[in-house]
Amino acid sequence: MARMRGADIIAEYLVKEKVPYIFGLCGHGIIGFLDALYDRQDKIKAMTVRHEQAAGHMADAYFRVAHKPVATFTSCGPGSTNLPTAVASAMMDSSAFLAITGNVPTSQFNRSPFQETGRYYQAEYPNVLRPYVKRSFQPTRVDMIPLAIRQAFKTMLTGRTGPVQIDIPLNCFAEEADVEVPEPELWRGGITSSGAGNPILVEETLELLLGTDTPCILAGHGAVLSEAAPELRKLVELLNIPVATTANGKGIIPEDHPLSLGAIGRNGTYMANEACRSCDVLLGLGVKFDDRQSSAWIPGYTFNIPPTKLIHVEIDPDELGRNYPPTLGILGDARAFLRELLTLAEIRVKKDEKRNKAWLDEIQRWRRGWVEFNSPHFTSEVVPIRPERLVKDVRAIMPRDGIVLSDVGEHHNWLLQFYEAYEPGTMLQSWGFASMGFGVCGVLGAKLAAPDRVCVSICGDGGFMMTPHILCTAVEYDIPAIWIVWNNYGWNVIRHQANGAWPNREIVTSFKKDESGELYNPDFAALAKACGANGAKVEKPGDFKDVFQHAIKSNEPFVIDVVVEREAKAPSVGTWVLPPFPYPEPSYGKRNLRT
Repeated sequence: MARMRGADIIAEYLVKEKVPYIFGLCGHGIIGFLDALYDRQDKIKAMTVRHEQAAGHMADAYFRVAHKPVATFTSCGPGSTNLPTAVASAMMDSSAFLAITGNVPTSQFNRSPFQETGRYYQAEYPNVLRPYVKRSFQPTRVDMIPLAIRQAFKTMLTGRTGPVQIDIPLNCFAEEADVEVPEPELWRGGITSSGAGNPILVEETLELLLGTDTPCILAGHGAVLSEAAPELRKLVELLNIPVATTANGKGIIPEDHPLSLGAIGRNGTYMANEACRSCDVLLGLGVKFDDRQSSAWIPGYTFNIPPTKLIHVEIDPDELGRNYPPTLGILGDARAFLRELLTLAEIRVKKDEKRNKAWLDEIQRWRRGWVEFNSPHFTSEVVPIRPERLVKDVRAIMPRDGIVLSDVGEHHNWLLQFYEAYEPGTMLQSWGFASMGFGVCGVLGAKLAAPDRVCVSICGDGGFMMTPHILCTAVEYDIPAIWIVWNNYGWNVIRHQANGAWPNREIVTSFKKDESGELYNPDFAALAKACGANGAKVEKPGDFKDVFQHAIKSNEPFVIDVVVEREAKAPSVGTWVLPPFPYPEPSYGKRNLRT
């Protein structure tokens, strides 16, 4: 054992876990930790942001790209109350990072010192984050910290991954104790979450897939996090089974692969929804079946379960049977399960190009109709720029392994439908919590995780202005991210929803000058330049590609302000309901109810 300060225990354990970055914002509750980070600058890089939410989104996106966690540091008071939005975004999408929150000294607990949140319980910053983390730890003595820090990492990274909080009173950073810093390999090296599920159920899965002419696979974020893409591709090519994905599953099979259907849901693709609601057997891999992806669970729009037989593979037992009754509910890791299934299939099945041919031909017919319906807008020259044209032009320039982070807003619907992802983790989004700021700030975390890849945030004008300070962080640390601001002068997705319910009664959903009613936004390119980044404005569709290529080649923080048609609405192929409002019918296709 060695005599160590609490701050040094935490910092040393982060080094042992090979955490490369820690993002945060200083404050008096965390100053004891900063000194320990100073001594380890060659092993872990500390980076300051201008708002704590940005630190959380950066850490979240880093994990989604690297599948390895980093940490954040925040102080008491507003420091840690600015963090929950980002923590919740990570939690809802099974993304992991360690939130280190500083608190008031233990000797001042229950005395209402500066920034103690203690009306119901002493120093209760763990209660601020508790709904949005897998676990909160609050060691109140230095000798409690080694246990808390090693358990925090184990909790983060086993089972369904997610953020964890360790809340440290100020004095515990500075005080000393005789302790031993845990060895991660000793404590976590033998722990695995990658169980394949019951082998009998693996065999039954193969029987069900081979026993139908209309099988379909639905791959979700759980399959991406388990890094199951190679096994999935081998299996579907062997068995000739089409694959749809959830929003966060995009790219687990290249979306230009003939067996790829694209994403499901109201703003997914027609062929993905039609295949999922028409198939006899559906294999769901790491899928939550939430309302936006399931057309609010209304039969006939995205799923018909039953009579469709569902095989649901999930690492989280709470998801099994939550929204649909599974024929087989298998508790296991998607990649481990697919390995077992693939091994069995390779023994029993010979590759046959004619397998499921009639089914795949029907899917191709659906695909052709969908493409024909949308293709006129892909090359449109109208001004303002059509959303479909912008998405296709982004895809044309982006490298195949480039990473797009969609923020929350109307642009997200268009990206989900028309942006083709070719590799796992190349279209990131805040799906479950829908946090504006995730794409705007997270692009820096993605770029740090993948410094040799192009990383682009596509964000709405509203979402960008929630966290524009991220430009300063990009300039300070010379992180060459790109922001494409989807400028349609308002909270346009809500504007369309409200106008659908109450036509011609618009209020507070557009950005307008009060007196004249003139549409208003700041000059985003000028804002970027004021922060030390670069920027350009694009109003004509023919100009965008050149500006985008220039931004990539410039290798500097760059904002592209793109004025986009605000009246265009993304086609719907499913539905979504907010009771008691009635749910709309699809604008393409129709309900397909199987009984």
